[in-house]
Amino acid sequence: MHGDARIYVAGGGTLVGQALLKLLATRGFTGVVQEAEPDLGHRSAVTDFFARTRPEYVFVTAGKVSGIAGNQQWPADLMTDNLQVVTNVIPAAWESRVRKLLFLGSSCVYPKAAPQPFTVASIGTGPMEPTSEAYAVAKLAGLKLCDAYRRQHNAAFVTAISGDVYGPGDDFTFENSHVAAALLRRIHEAQVERLPFVDIWGSGKPRREFIYADDLADACIFAMQHHDEPGPLNLGSGQDTSIAELAQLIKEVVGYDGELRFDSSKPDGMPFKALDSSQLRTMGWEARWSLRRGLEETYGWFRASKK
Repeated sequence: MHGDARIYVAGGGTLVGQALLKLLATRGFTGVVQEAEPDLGHRSAVTDFFARTRPEYVFVTAGKVSGIAGNQQWPADLMTDNLQVVTNVIPAAWESRVRKLLFLGSSCVYPKAAPQPFTVASIGTGPMEPTSEAYAVAKLAGLKLCDAYRRQHNAAFVTAISGDVYGPGDDFTFENSHVAAALLRRIHEAQVERLPFVDIWGSGKPRREFIYADDLADACIFAMQHHDEPGPLNLGSGQDTSIAELAQLIKEVVGYDGELRFDSSKPDGMPFKALDSSQLRTMGWEARWSLRRGLEETYGWFRASKK
């Protein structure tokens, strides 16, 4: 992408979208589309937006997300919203002849029982984790639709799959937060209220690969510039940690001295979820943020936002 290229970040208000917009500005990309984003659930509004703004490069990071509780409570809403993004944004990008599009998927598209760490060859080889299946099916549709445009139209549409992202600007609400943000908020509130313990869903044994939002934004730009093959590219940090280890690290970052209690009667989700990102590293990309440093930055942002 040249410095004045017209760039549209679909989902600029999401955690990844915000990080992308910030990094693009920092790196001197002056052609980022500034017009207010349309309702991505309405095809005509999306089509008109592309016709007016004429982006050359598109990052698709849009779509509702939620944690385990939200995935169980609102599967239809999550699936519908993300399918609308897929079926409205990707065709509109093709119709307006964008030069290249990157669709960002989620690691929940991988089968629950696939060998670890996940390789792209495992996609579609078995059932997904039931607690996130509705959302995952919509994300998988986005990956497959991009591949379909490549086959039918030779479109330069590429896809990527991210690890569990966290960082400043994350959703800290009880209903929608993912595990890192949820634990940061709960342990912070326990510290403020001087509570003797914090109850945490699940056994604490599941392992996740976390990636800081700024690292993921950097990886997305890198993939846009260097990834031109069909099929997704895994964008992972290369480091996994258990939920119990994450909670302990957050406890240290917050300065909480109470007890962490794990409730094994609540669902764990997938037992292990990490990405084989060897292709990305072979291409020359490496994560820059450690988990502790990223959590410290995220917690600082959270405290400042509450003030």
